[in-house]
Amino acid sequence: MKEKFVNFPRRTSLRQLRALGAVTSTRSISAAAQMLAVTPPAVTQQLHLLEDALAGVPLFERTAEGARPTEAGREVLIALDRVEAALRDCATAIEALQGMDSGRASVGVISTAKYFAPFALAAYQRAHPKVEMRVWVGNRAEVIGALEKFEFDMCIMGYPPEHFPVERAVIGDHPHVIIAAPDHRLASRKGISLAEVAQERFLLREPGSGTRSLMLDLFKGLPEGLRMEIGSNETIKQAVMAGMGVALLSAHTIAAEVADGRLAILDVEGTPVMRQWFVVRRAEHRLLPAGQALWEHLAWKGAQFLPKTLEMTAHVPERLAQIA
Repeated sequence: MKEKFVNFPRRTSLRQLRALGAVTSTRSISAAAQMLAVTPPAVTQQLHLLEDALAGVPLFERTAEGARPTEAGREVLIALDRVEAALRDCATAIEALQGMDSGRASVGVISTAKYFAPFALAAYQRAHPKVEMRVWVGNRAEVIGALEKFEFDMCIMGYPPEHFPVERAVIGDHPHVIIAAPDHRLASRKGISLAEVAQERFLLREPGSGTRSLMLDLFKGLPEGLRMEIGSNETIKQAVMAGMGVALLSAHTIAAEVADGRLAILDVEGTPVMRQWFVVRRAEHRLLPAGQALWEHLAWKGAQFLPKTLEMTAHVPERLAQIA
């Protein structure tokens, strides 16, 4: 059987791998056939050939919800992701031979970074106007999932994933603070304990959000107050302004509202919680010239596009100031 598996790459075609990918994503052979613009029997034949190349190991199973990959099928799908990424890199590399400023670059952006990432990316585009850029935005879990599947060259995010190898470069500091409406009972207090603020109604993001995870870690072990889940930072800010509760958010998302007096930063012990912004890519992903230029731009110049930062005296955030 070992000999059969050794010969597996020679007996496998991209058509077979894409047939498995299409069945997995659409959950049915007929839908996969439509996606691939072939007939259902043709899809079935490719799947049989692929399983034969693996000594008959089943690659998917039929369930009430449709076709699902087996453990072996998931391994083959990982290989497909790598092959597709390599083919995209090859196509981009050939285009890049036409000149340093041609080609493509793609970047994932965690949703909290949308307050500064567009300015950094716009500066890159001005320097490389012929580069075609693709930007993908999602929460932390979505961005990590797409990065793992090689769906873009790099991403801008907070703490990098740990379950697969990545390269990272620090963009700059990323403070998080607890905010409330200006007339909140705690807004004028100093040295508020975590235990006291934990009893407030907290407005937090959906599961998979980095700020949600940070908030849960900060208050771990303390009695919980009421919690309300809200799906975006913008809506959370509006809800806090309306007096619906307090929230832990990135200081980079609330600078304008604090400066205008529409939000107040609570002076809570242990805050601001300081994290960092990173540009991250898969360790094995080879950046082509356009992508390498974007990586270097974000790593070397990204900090200058962070919109605001907290100036602190001792441990107390006093005000938000424009970066010089």
